[in-house]
Amino acid sequence: MKRTVVFALVSALTVVYPLVRSSAQSPTEATQPADMRLYPSTTIEWKVGPPSLPAGAKMAVLEGDPTKEGPFVMRLQAPDGYHILPHTHPKTERVTVISGTMFLATGENLDRSAAKALPAGTYGLWPAGMKHTAWFEGGTVIQIHGTGPWQINYVNPVDDPRNAKKSP
Repeated sequence: MKRTVVFALVSALTVVYPLVRSSAQSPTEATQPADMRLYPSTTIEWKVGPPSLPAGAKMAVLEGDPTKEGPFVMRLQAPDGYHILPHTHPKTERVTVISGTMFLATGENLDRSAAKALPAGTYGLWPAGMKHTAWFEGGTVIQIHGTGPWQINYVNPVDDPRNAKKSP
């Protein structure tokens, strides 16, 4: 009888102990996918901005490829006083201001005095085709996410940095 009780107890513990131990793991450890990626700000690799933007900006692609179809997330790092002249995008643009201040002016005349200040923490989205200009106060980082391909079309083709490179 005593042997049967000991055997039953040992058998129960071999089944119950692993269950108790696995439930003691944090939910994050138990459900964290193997392909999860994290981007602490100190490890982000900044590269020269794309040729469609004025010189001086840096860019980091965090997810996807903004030049291809599909979702993407990228960050733009702009120095103080950086200005992107009047332009549109063929798809909705979604922007989060991570640090610094972004100014956004919209409409036909793009009146700077009517611009909206977007301080750090601001999220905004504007529809495809909306004419706007942006400039930055202080070193500013914005995060842009959406569905690619991401494109910028300047209202005045002379303002497009890609056209300036074609001049002799």
